[in-house]
Amino acid sequence: MPFSAVRTYDTKIDMKKRITLRNSKYEYYHVQEFEDGRIMLEPRELVVPFEISQATLSMMDSAMANLKNGKVSEPVDLSEFEV
Repeated sequence: MPFSAVRTYDTKIDMKKRITLRNSKYEYYHVQEFEDGRIMLEPRELVVPFEISQATLSMMDSAMANLKNGKVSEPVDLSEFEV
């Protein structure tokens, strides 16, 4: 079953080659332009790359403190994964 449009309208390219999306739900879009002139927009939620959460940093600090204090588990045998 094909999707039906929720909203349709016409827009035009302004002097700076931009178009306006009315009442857009998202701030960022991924754009694909096709040879036949079609343009597909897919919403994107951008996040800061390589950001480590405060909870993760806290767990890493705790793990390092445990290591320094000798509170560690037995070594894990990974020999079955060797090539």
